[in-house]
Amino acid sequence: MKKLILFSASALLLLSSCVSKKEYAALEAKHKETQDLLNTATVKLNSCLADKAAELARVKELQDRLADMKANNEALIQSTKDMTVLTTKGAENLEKSLESLKEKDLKISRLQDALTKKDSVTLALVTSLKKEVGLNDEDIEINVEKSVVFISLSDKLLFKSGSYNITDRAKEILGKVATVINGKPNFEAMVEGHTDNVPYRKGVLLDNWDLSVKRSTSIVRALQELGVKPEQLIAAGRGDHLPLVPNDTAENRATNRRTKIYILPKIDQFYKMIEEEMKTLSEEEGN
Repeated sequence: MKKLILFSASALLLLSSCVSKKEYAALEAKHKETQDLLNTATVKLNSCLADKAAELARVKELQDRLADMKANNEALIQSTKDMTVLTTKGAENLEKSLESLKEKDLKISRLQDALTKKDSVTLALVTSLKKEVGLNDEDIEINVEKSVVFISLSDKLLFKSGSYNITDRAKEILGKVATVINGKPNFEAMVEGHTDNVPYRKGVLLDNWDLSVKRSTSIVRALQELGVKPEQLIAAGRGDHLPLVPNDTAENRATNRRTKIYILPKIDQFYKMIEEEMKTLSEEEGN
């Protein structure tokens, strides 16, 4: 009986030991499965955390870009306002500049009109001289020099050799010149004497300077006797210092011996005409 009980107890103990191993194996398998699930979950969690960090960085980048865009937009709006102000000021300045240019153009136009008027008077004067004096004599030249009308008369036409007494032929020509000058009371006549370079000394005349001036005064006196007002007359002498050609031949020296009569507007009256034009312009601007 004891043997039976002992056998039964041993069998029971053995059976109990076998069941525990199976449970352990099952538990171990379950533990491994749980561990695998935990590892998988950890990997997924880490991946989600990484994705979240990336998204947060992306959101931060977008926020920064949005802030930059807002700042740029505000700067652009301010710049547009500034440009509007500058454009307005620029338009005002441009308008003022155009007005100033218009005024200057008007002044220039007035001056040009005055000069054109002077040129017209000059042309009329040349025409009048040519009509009165004629151009059939080679010893007479009528021309314009620097906008000034002049008539040049050769020495042989006006004076005897080495003399300052005018000839009868000269008086005839000067009478025609006097007619033109008398018709221009606002003009002056400057008589300018020229000689060659041959030294001259006779009586009170010391040199060619004296001779050229003396011949000019003779012409001036003749014009005065012909009715020209003395306040319109000017006598000048240039001696031999403004030759037309070199004094190397008798023919050239004869060419250089001449008297030029410039018929020119009185300078003060010319400037007065300009001033009147400017005054008229200023009055128009004031209105």
